[in-house]
Amino acid sequence: MKPTLLILAAGMASRYGSMKQVDGFGPNGETIIDYSIYDAIKAGFGKVTFIIREEFVDSFKAIFEPKLAGRVETDYVFQSFDLKPFGINKEIERAKPWGTAHAVLAARNQVKEPFCVINADDYYGYDAFEKMAKFLTTEVKDNLYSLVGYQIDRTLSDYGSVSRGVCKVDDAGNMVEINERTEVYFKEDSTVAYKDATGEHALPNDTRVSMNFWGFTPAIFKQSEQMFVDFVAANENNPKAEFFIPLAADKLIKDGTAAFKVIPTGSKWFGVTYKEDKPIVQKSISDLVANGVYPEKLWD
Repeated sequence: MKPTLLILAAGMASRYGSMKQVDGFGPNGETIIDYSIYDAIKAGFGKVTFIIREEFVDSFKAIFEPKLAGRVETDYVFQSFDLKPFGINKEIERAKPWGTAHAVLAARNQVKEPFCVINADDYYGYDAFEKMAKFLTTEVKDNLYSLVGYQIDRTLSDYGSVSRGVCKVDDAGNMVEINERTEVYFKEDSTVAYKDATGEHALPNDTRVSMNFWGFTPAIFKQSEQMFVDFVAANENNPKAEFFIPLAADKLIKDGTAAFKVIPTGSKWFGVTYKEDKPIVQKSISDLVANGVYPEKLWD
């Protein structure tokens, strides 16, 4: 059974200023998602499932169905504010959805095979997809998951702080813990730091971080559902609280429920957090096309 690619595309892109998930970056208006799907198909993935907000569905289908028809199976899942499917019978006012781990849970009734999770607005590179596809077809178990780890100083924006899942990895290459840092940035001397409620903290430039490239079996849905219910109960009065995948992963590790293999990759990562990132991403893709990594017209 071929693995599925689960693309997280329900975010509001508040710092970018528009719906960056479908913004054009390639020479013919290709989105970053296009390049991820292209690499995933090449690596052996058999289905693409988009996690989106329901109001985006017509836009997504208009953009992607003409390109992908006959190439790969597609599906669309909606991340909503409705908590009733989780047995929570109250309405909680929020401006944004409940986070990436909640987005994954939105696919619990559709995804029946091993799958990987990626962000819609991040470029990961073919090597990452190839290694993840191999893991999902030969190694993954209900108690052994994975993530692709990137070096932190190769993942930051020059235009502001970003969120990163900071990993601690043991000598065997397994993750010991992961902590979501929501304000990570370059300092003036090009070193890396993050801020939290206690102040500023330095991070080594070679720290491994998650860029939300995870590998799971469908067992993750049952393993994380009660975590989400508990998270909502603890944060119903905090409209900015989000149930991130690293939060769920860290609990699974500490509870002994699952281990996470950190898959190193030589792929270059880049992404768009701020509008100012766009020309940098366009130049990066242009260079990849010029070097023959991708055809100029991706889907011809």
